[in-house]
Amino acid sequence: MERLARALVERSADQYEGWGDVVLFAACTAARIGEVSGVRVGDIDTDTWTWTVRRQTTSGPGGLVDKGTKGKRARKVPFIAEIRELVLRRMAAVREDDDDARLFYGPRGGRIMTAVLRDATHWDQVVTSLGFEHLRRHDLRHTGLTWMADAGVPVHVLRKIAGQGSLTTTQRYLHPDLDSIAEAGRALSAHLTPIVSPAPSRIREEET
Repeated sequence: MERLARALVERSADQYEGWGDVVLFAACTAARIGEVSGVRVGDIDTDTWTWTVRRQTTSGPGGLVDKGTKGKRARKVPFIAEIRELVLRRMAAVREDDDDARLFYGPRGGRIMTAVLRDATHWDQVVTSLGFEHLRRHDLRHTGLTWMADAGVPVHVLRKIAGQGSLTTTQRYLHPDLDSIAEAGRALSAHLTPIVSPAPSRIREEET
């Protein structure tokens, strides 16, 4: 994932580090790009290292509605150690006293939406060059949930983290890799292999 983030930054016209930050943040939190673009300082608790994902709205008459959470109830998402430094760096880049400051924005301001990320970083060409030609931006969410599942997080907890309505939906986001599938085969083979006890004569010999 870090290799993908670096490649996207290098391919962008301005080599803006924020493009890579968005990708890492989305993958490690299993969040939608729309949610990432709406995350604010006040949503982050650095004591528990959790992020409260809310339905965001822009203040003022005629303001746009950020539908990143698709209207679902607020939920909490954990921050793994590997991205805490990233979060602190993004928080330091905005006014410390502004809880409403948005952490992820483009090189000239403005929202980083999925189409903006795609066009600015030449996403399609980059993922193809890395051998991930079928990778979509939303697949970063699938990746994060799959990593958590592989780490042993129960599916009912994954559903809460993802903010999804049913376990069936969450299960569709999980994609075991080839190693996991091969390990399942080895586990089944070991289970079906009978345990051969030593012959009685051999036991008597060992006892003497």
